[in-house]
Amino acid sequence: MSISETHETTDPTESDGQPTTPPENGLRFLLVAVAAGAAISLALGTYAKVHTPTGDTIATFGFPAVLPMKAWLATGAAALALVQVATAMWMWGRLPGVDRPAPPWAVHGHRWIGTIAFLLTLPVAYHCLWALGFQDTSVRILAHSLLGCAFYGAFTTKMLVLRSDRVPPATLPIVGGLLSTVLVALWWTSSWWFFTTIGFPW
Repeated sequence: MSISETHETTDPTESDGQPTTPPENGLRFLLVAVAAGAAISLALGTYAKVHTPTGDTIATFGFPAVLPMKAWLATGAAALALVQVATAMWMWGRLPGVDRPAPPWAVHGHRWIGTIAFLLTLPVAYHCLWALGFQDTSVRILAHSLLGCAFYGAFTTKMLVLRSDRVPPATLPIVGGLLSTVLVALWWTSSWWFFTTIGFPW
C-alpha cells in the first residue's frame, strides 16, 4: 500500500466484496505497536542504567576523536530527518509552495534518506550505551539520555505502523513527525551543545 492511499472505514466491505479491517482491530494493532516501542525504550534505558560504563573509545571513522565523530554523525542524521519530513509532506501534498505531486524519485529518496539517517545514529548510540551508560548529572544530560531511549522506541513503532494497513491514515505522519522531533531534540541536547561549547573540530 502506498503512502498516498487512504483507509476506508465508512463501509464494512470493499467494493469487491472483501471485508475491511474493523476500526477496533486497527486501534488494537496501534496499541501493540506503541507497546512494542515502549518496551524497546525501557529495555535500552534499563541496560544503560545497570550496565557498568566502560569509558572506552570506539572507531572514529576518520574524525579526530569520538566526541566530534558523534557530534557530526548526529548532525547528519538530524539534517536527513528534516529532509525526510519535507519529502513526506510532499508525498502527502502538504509541502508549502509545491503543488505538483511528488515524483517516484522523491518516494524512493524518502526511504533511503530515512535508512541512512538511522544508520548514522547507530555508532553514536552504541558508544552512549556501552561507554557512557544512562547519565543524569544535569538536566541536559538527563534529557539526552531519555530522548536516546525514546528515539529507538519511536523508530520501532513507526516501522510497525509503516508495514500495516490496519491503523488510521493519520497515524503514520504523526508517528513519523514524532520520531523526527525526538531526533532533532537529541541533536540539540548533544551536538548543538558540543558545537557551541567545544567548537567545530573535524
